[in-house]
Amino acid sequence: MKTKKITFSLAMLPLLILLPLTSCENEENTITIAEVTHSIFYAPMYVAKNKGFFEEEGLKIDIITTPGADKTMAALLSKEAQIGLMGPEASVYVYERGQEDYAVNFAQLTQKDGSFLLGREKVDSFDYHMLNGKTVIGGRKGGMPLMILEHILRSKGIDFGENDPTKDVNVRTDVSFDAMSGAFVAGESDYVTAFEPVATQVENLNKGHIVASLGEDSGEIPYTCFSSLTSYMEQNEENLKKFTKAIAKGIDYVLTNSIESIIPYLQSDFTSSSEEELKSVMKNYLGIEAWPSTVSFQKESFDKLITIIKEAGELEENIQVPYEKLVTNRYI
Repeated sequence: MKTKKITFSLAMLPLLILLPLTSCENEENTITIAEVTHSIFYAPMYVAKNKGFFEEEGLKIDIITTPGADKTMAALLSKEAQIGLMGPEASVYVYERGQEDYAVNFAQLTQKDGSFLLGREKVDSFDYHMLNGKTVIGGRKGGMPLMILEHILRSKGIDFGENDPTKDVNVRTDVSFDAMSGAFVAGESDYVTAFEPVATQVENLNKGHIVASLGEDSGEIPYTCFSSLTSYMEQNEENLKKFTKAIAKGIDYVLTNSIESIIPYLQSDFTSSSEEELKSVMKNYLGIEAWPSTVSFQKESFDKLITIIKEAGELEENIQVPYEKLVTNRYI
């Protein structure tokens, strides 16, 4: 199955949240997944698709790419997709804005940030204080990549500002998610955050060098989860159980098999990456323990997520976000 890219305007999300939406009839047992970016970071999902784990459960899967969690959530709310793969912060924002048919996270795919920090020069021993006086393309305001970067900078005691060159580190938030690496390659800014395989591709072009792993430096967090609208969950419990089972099989395969055994189940989705590039990327992600051993999304992880969102000023300190409303493990 081919992966296609769907683009939504940022201005659409508030409108989609406010207006009631109707869906087209979906073929029974066919599920469209909207992925926040097309990345080997989601290797277990592609393995589950290409190794036939979804088919074993009687499901047909289509994947569309909707760059940025705001656009992925828009795809869910417009019912272009039945399942969204994105940072769970998007479900928090939608719930807090009063959306009646909100998104609930039901399976965790990654447990760490999958982005890497790239600089212009190769550095053998990187220290985040090397960012002082520099500009970093950090991501979309309110998105996980930016909030994790800022979380790390705070932990290091580094003074930074968003689009503020007067601070020690100027973090740019004015570049769209899918254009960040392109802007960096074109010569903008001193550093950029990027997911794989883009980070390795930039290195191979000799346009930048990976200097740090944000996932390794920020620790475990429910970075990317699968979610569905409450209305879809109410009517499709069996399909969601089958889907979750297939994803769990994909994660297990990735964690218990050699990189050489995994690569054949990634190549059809990443045709622009050579076998050696795929091996390098998988080594990077396995090295930081990007994937959890279980798809369950625990309250402790959820609470850490909420802390990071509040740190970033995207949620008022006094707001209590109910774990039991936005997370369910009943399909495991």
